[in-house]
Amino acid sequence: MRHILILGGTTEARQLAAELAAEPTVRVTSSLAGRVAEQRLPAGEVRVGGFGGPAGLAEWLRSQHVHTLIDATHPFAQVISRNAAEAAAADHVPLFALRRPSWVPVPGDRWHPVGSLAEAAEALPALGRRALLTTGRLGLAAFAGVEGVHLVARSVERPDPPLPPDLVVLLDRGPFQLDGERDVFREHRIDLLVTKDSGGAATAPKLAVARELGLPVVIVRRPELPSGVRAVADVAGVLELLRAS
Repeated sequence: MRHILILGGTTEARQLAAELAAEPTVRVTSSLAGRVAEQRLPAGEVRVGGFGGPAGLAEWLRSQHVHTLIDATHPFAQVISRNAAEAAAADHVPLFALRRPSWVPVPGDRWHPVGSLAEAAEALPALGRRALLTTGRLGLAAFAGVEGVHLVARSVERPDPPLPPDLVVLLDRGPFQLDGERDVFREHRIDLLVTKDSGGAATAPKLAVARELGLPVVIVRRPELPSGVRAVADVAGVLELLRAS
C-alpha cells in the first residue's frame, strides 16, 4: 500500500485525491491548512492544521511511511511549499508540485505586472478609482493604507483587520461565470482589477470582463517554486508520474 500525502486546499488537490482514493493499492491523505471554516473535504483521509515547520513535516513523512509528497497548494502558498521541499529532501521522499499554468495575456489585455501585494497597492491610485480586489482575505492588509480608491474585495470569508478605509466585501466562492462577473463590474462600477496570477479557468472570467471593458489589470506575479521541485501542470500529469514510479 503506497501512502501519498497531498498538501491540498485547491480544486486540483481534491480532484487528485478523488482519483487516488479509487486506487486499491494507494492510501491517500490530504492535509488542509484549516484557514477556511467551511472546508470542502476531499476523498480519502484528511488532516487539518500545520506540521510545525519542515522538521515536523519530515517527521510526519517518516512516521506515516509516506511514499510520495504532492504539493497541490495555492501557487502563492510560499511557506508550505518551502517546508515541503526541505522535508522531502531531508527524508528522500519524491516531491511533485501540482501547479496550474500561469495566465498569459492576449491581445486587448492591459496588464500591469507587479512583484507583491504592496506594489499592487502602490499602483492603484494612478490606474483607477473603483478597484475589484481578488487577492484573498489574508492579503487585504497590504491595501490598508490606500486612499482615494474605492475597493471591492471578494472573499470566501469575512477578512480580519487591518482593512482599507473605503472597502466593500463581497462574500463569494468560485468558480465564477462570465455573466456573473459582468454583473459585478457593472453593479460596482469597477474601473480596475487587482488579482494574483493564480492561473486556471475557475477565476479567469474576471480577466475576460476586464478585457471586454478595456480596463487595466494589476496582476501579482506568482513566486518561483523552491529549487529542484518539479512542477506538473494537471492531475493527469501527476497520475502518469505516480504510475511510472
